[in-house]
Amino acid sequence: MTTVAAAVADLLAEAGARRCYTVPGESFLSLIDEVDRHAELRLVSVRHESGAAFMADADARLTGVPAVAMASRGPGSSNLAIGVHTAHQDSTPMIVLLGQVDSQLRGREAFQEVDLTAFYGPITKWAVTAERAEDVPGLVEQGWRIATSGRPGPVAIAIPSDFVDAEAELQHGHLHATSLHEGGHAAITAEELATRLLAAQRPVAIAGEGARPARDLLVAAAERFGIGVCTSFRRQDAFPVDHPNFLGHLALATPDATVDAVAGADLLLVVGTRLDEVTTQRYRLPAPGTEVVPVGRYGIGGIDADPADVLAALARWGGPDRRVDWSQVHAAVDAWSTPPKVDADAGVHPAAVIAALHRHLPHDGIVTNDAGNFAAFLHRYWRFPPTTTQLAPVNGAMGYAVPAAVAAAVAAPERTAVAVVGDGGVLMTGQEIETAVRLGAPVVVLVMQNGMYGTIAMHQARDLGRTSGVEIGAVDLVRWAEGLGAAAYGVTEAGELDEALHRAVTGRRPAVVAVRTDPDIITPTATLAGLLERVPV
Repeated sequence: MTTVAAAVADLLAEAGARRCYTVPGESFLSLIDEVDRHAELRLVSVRHESGAAFMADADARLTGVPAVAMASRGPGSSNLAIGVHTAHQDSTPMIVLLGQVDSQLRGREAFQEVDLTAFYGPITKWAVTAERAEDVPGLVEQGWRIATSGRPGPVAIAIPSDFVDAEAELQHGHLHATSLHEGGHAAITAEELATRLLAAQRPVAIAGEGARPARDLLVAAAERFGIGVCTSFRRQDAFPVDHPNFLGHLALATPDATVDAVAGADLLLVVGTRLDEVTTQRYRLPAPGTEVVPVGRYGIGGIDADPADVLAALARWGGPDRRVDWSQVHAAVDAWSTPPKVDADAGVHPAAVIAALHRHLPHDGIVTNDAGNFAAFLHRYWRFPPTTTQLAPVNGAMGYAVPAAVAAAVAAPERTAVAVVGDGGVLMTGQEIETAVRLGAPVVVLVMQNGMYGTIAMHQARDLGRTSGVEIGAVDLVRWAEGLGAAAYGVTEAGELDEALHRAVTGRRPAVVAVRTDPDIITPTATLAGLLERVPV
């Protein structure tokens, strides 16, 4: 016999988990202790529960294996929820372990009590509260299988605090690391799909997170069948931008050539992603009459199997090759995403920041990007090399980038992880820089500091002709970062970018580069002053 806490730690390690992210809480003390003492697990104590969940999301997306996020009852679990919602919309496998009030106190609005099953149900694949101590190991085992099967996602298991020290029986050897797309069935076969692709005049694929591990196979299949390939929202690393079959990124700002190519497709492969609102341009795509074939486990019908297996079968198809000329679309997208020669009046132009980062980040770097209008410049002008990884939240959660980059630096210390974030998002979770300092994780945080909540300012200016509540203080982010233990570099002119980024990237310690960007340059195509002038007050 063993304790519930020890059994859970052993199960997680046996399944393949390696890191557990948490803010320690009194409702699961023994579980924290067992994880910390386990030879195959690493306990990562962070500064806020949202950081723990964002880190677990990034860790799992980077490694392909679920990470664990742990939080205490009520307040801790509430703080954790934003990152769990991110994992849900990102289709990221995650194990969420929640401390709960003692079993005999449940249902009486005890201290910090929340109905965690009801709370987490809408933002997870499965949420459950253990009713008996002896059930906990089985629930963890079941949760792992649910998180990693079908469309991946988070599961939440609430454990009353008096259960973690109870005795439990663990049968070793029956839970192992699981492929995210193990097994499955197909409504159509790869052979049938090949026939349909050859019959199509304008076949297009939308590639997402599930296609990223099979990028080379997707390239081979695209060349084999003349498939034009777009990437889904914030999944820009799923296909190389310099490939002649690349048709662009379906984002909040998308060139007409990309939208027209998807709308004009007579066969649309949806490879390892869901057709979310942004990717479909507010559900305008695909066009009526388009044959849609999901590849992966994100839709109904199609091929319910690992995208890599399907793409490998297509790449080795024995019939004739077929070419489709996508050169006009590719050229239009390439021109649209070429950084312009820029000037700025009241700070550095955001496009210059992205160009400088491109010059200094190693090709195998990891880019995490936050939510905010600054991200429009990253999405438009960053030219993702084939070996660069992008981690970004499709739910638009501010505060994602810094914790995600910290997790990336912990999970893949041999690579350079850079968080690209605005001054709004960086002060939501930027305290995790201290976590990076404590762990010796050499993360780089690149802050575009324009003194406002830019996305909301843009919407207000465009729709109302005025702004309200969007100004934020001119924080000295250099002194702030140094206070957290990081190296810090302030940039107020474009000529200072290269030296600051070079020192930050090569310094191999946590570093912050705070760039004062021009607040008037609100998007790649608009100024704030211009938007305000267009709307009568």
